[in-house]
Amino acid sequence: MKRLTLIIISVTIFISSICNITFAQNDLKIWNEFVEAIKNDQITPDRIRTYNNLPKDMLLQWSKMFKEGKLWEQIQGTPEVYKVEENIHYIVTFAKGDWKSTFCHTVLVEDGNWYFRHLENITIRLDQIPAPPTSKFPDLPEEKKAWQRQENYWTEQVRLFNFLTKEKGKDFAFNWFKDGDGFLLTAKTWVPFYPPQKAFILYSCWEQVNLRGNKVTLEKFDSNEAALRMEPIYLQLYKQTSHLKTQISFEDYLRIFETIWQDRAAKAGWNLDITYKDDECLFNFHRKK
Repeated sequence: MKRLTLIIISVTIFISSICNITFAQNDLKIWNEFVEAIKNDQITPDRIRTYNNLPKDMLLQWSKMFKEGKLWEQIQGTPEVYKVEENIHYIVTFAKGDWKSTFCHTVLVEDGNWYFRHLENITIRLDQIPAPPTSKFPDLPEEKKAWQRQENYWTEQVRLFNFLTKEKGKDFAFNWFKDGDGFLLTAKTWVPFYPPQKAFILYSCWEQVNLRGNKVTLEKFDSNEAALRMEPIYLQLYKQTSHLKTQISFEDYLRIFETIWQDRAAKAGWNLDITYKDDECLFNFHRKK
């Protein structure tokens, strides 16, 4: 009886391993079909089914960039494959020169067909935690955490803007975001080495770099004029996420940004001119007469 039981267990394990190999081969076959579809411009809107019916434009843009940049030539090794319910997640690392980045491509499998579902540049490796009890959880690079903090914060602020607009009107909603008095007070008290106007400029740089995770260059700084070049995550969020586009127009989104900074500058005694180029903006400050 024991011998028969051992034989049954061995056969079961063998069959299970064969099935796992077959499933893995089928999953990689879908990935190869996905890459071929990108190469041949076959990722069309009907081949995309996003989570929560989010706009498809970001996935179409990625497919175009994938094709035009021949990113399949920059893939390191074989994709990691994770099958979770009806989704297959392919974690792929691209590398070229000094550039290296990991993306998770999600494909929905339905009725024997696959559809491009999601693309994500942030993957938290919580599949690699030690066995409980544990207090160790994999971290992310600081720039990715800065992005997450900004995305979470501004998603909630956009929801607040929409609520205030509905209840009180747009003018009230925009005015809600004016924080110039408090921002200047922080600058004066945390940077006590300069007159308020100059403390404001230096604190703006520090706050944007160290609290917000933005790239900032102080290009000019004296008592009458200052210039900051900045790459705000705020502006990149609208371009690179899908959900914000469904919640607010870019015009209103940009106006929130400008309302905040114009109020801050005015309360600190500066006139501010903002110009934009791609993901950068240039703040030119001139002392009020």
